Amino acid sequence: MVFFPSVIMVLNCLRLQFFSFPATVAPYKCSVLPLSQNQEFMPFVKELSEAMTKQGVSHKVDDSSGSIGRRYARTDEIGVAFGITIDFDTVNKTPHTATLRDRDSMRQIRAEVSELPGIIRDLANGVMTWAEVESKYPVFEGQETSKKDTAEE
Repeated sequence: MVFFPSVIMVLNCLRLQFFSFPATVAPYKCSVLPLSQNQEFMPFVKELSEAMTKQGVSHKVDDSSGSIGRRYARTDEIGVAFGITIDFDTVNKTPHTATLRDRDSMRQIRAEVSELPGIIRDLANGVMTWAEVESKYPVFEGQETSKKDTAEE
């Protein structure tokens, strides 16, 4: 019998507990999380979900209400290895990019939406490591545009 560790982290006074499944055995490889229920995000969520299905990547879309942090925590708890966030930069900038988050390090990169299913497939199959992803793509520091910025344009 194989046991996978349950990781407990304290982050900003919150106690987080999640299964640390290797991506190769995680039941869901990735979650797709729109930043909010803004309808502008939905075409990108649909595009990613369809592309991941075509790539054979098991994933979970969580477009429920609630903060992005709480939705990440829910997917972390069930061992989802990676998370994609669709945000206002995805909608407003070309090329369209989204963030990809690694569950264990909680670090994020930004990559083109069209590249993300292949990146996750390679991570989940052990073809690529998170360190290789971080060396190839820019580390995500923070969203550059917001809903307010887009309303003014």
